[in-house]
Amino acid sequence: MSKENSSTNKREPATELSTLQRFFSRPFFLSFTIGIPFCAFKLLFGISALRIGMQEGGAMLVFGGLVVVWATTDLFMNAARSSLDLLHIPAPFEYCSIAQLGRIFQIPLVFLAVDTLLAFGIICAMLWSGWIATLSPAESVVWYAATTLNLISLSLVSVYNEMRRTRA
Repeated sequence: MSKENSSTNKREPATELSTLQRFFSRPFFLSFTIGIPFCAFKLLFGISALRIGMQEGGAMLVFGGLVVVWATTDLFMNAARSSLDLLHIPAPFEYCSIAQLGRIFQIPLVFLAVDTLLAFGIICAMLWSGWIATLSPAESVVWYAATTLNLISLSLVSVYNEMRRTRA
């Protein structure tokens, strides 16, 4: 193989990978595979808390309502970010309300990481509390779809990053 062909062959995969890298970092991909699934987890957690609150009353009812409002707000923010990205319009806001709060302190990514931690905490709480078993069949489908989107996208990005690392 000539030197020219060899360098051309090396550049083609790099171009492919950089195209994938751009796709994986687009707000559409991030919202669709991370943000919106996290909103689904939050919303189902809030709905579950409301159900418990309706039986027990008190603080759990208020807590569930607050979580539903939080989840719904974040869902609209993610959907808007995704839509604006598809229209090639930069969003003037973050992916979620906590990251938006982080803008005040000029560290939205730190606050986004906190939101991610809370979302993972919600997933654990749903599993360990047994509330996951109280979801209706339709709610279970939403939970499974959110889990599938989130885990498959994480795996795809991990495979891509490893391919990039080994080709470098």
